[in-house]
Amino acid sequence: MTIRVLLADDQALLRSAFKVLVDSEPDMEVVGEASDGAEAARLAAERRADVVLMDIRMPGTDGLAATRLISADPALAHVRVVILTTFEVDDYVVQSLRAGASGFLGKGSEPDELLAAIRVAAGGEALLSPTATKGLIARFLAQEGTGEENRAPARAERLRSLTGREREVLVQVAGGHSNDEIAERLAVSPLTVKTHVNRAMAKLGARDRAQLVVIAYESGLVRPRVE
Repeated sequence: MTIRVLLADDQALLRSAFKVLVDSEPDMEVVGEASDGAEAARLAAERRADVVLMDIRMPGTDGLAATRLISADPALAHVRVVILTTFEVDDYVVQSLRAGASGFLGKGSEPDELLAAIRVAAGGEALLSPTATKGLIARFLAQEGTGEENRAPARAERLRSLTGREREVLVQVAGGHSNDEIAERLAVSPLTVKTHVNRAMAKLGARDRAQLVVIAYESGLVRPRVE
């Protein structure tokens, strides 16, 4: 199965570099290039993209708005957005995760990291760069406060629908652990963990594991820690 990748960046030179890298892989192909978010959202549908590498800052419709457009379209439920950023800690990245992005990756990452990120996002089984994403969300939420007024009451209430085991699994997901790692920690099978994760996503209305991490922090189930 070939992973169909859409590149969204206002810098043509960067798009060219990413295209050469992606097209060099036997299981990937670049199906389109966009220089702004509006074009990215349109091409994601037209070119049947699986993964969109989305620059966070672009003229006109930026990556954040484009991510919201893609996430809000039921016809694009299969599309995974990976945010590309030059900033390690950026509140726009957190907003993008809240809007439905599957994760983020620094533009200075190694080529192998970028390719691995595309495969992970396309597989939909794990949060992209889980530990880094968890850390970014934790730092951001710690900066904006951790009191009750800064939590999402609706999401906190929806946690009541989770079983005890589902809550345990959600805490582990927010900790950046893979299904295999969670299975080992809780002494269950990876398939059981996957089932609990899928049920938690359905009950909480989460698009993927990235949003589960955000919900876990916003609801107060997991407390941010700044190292």
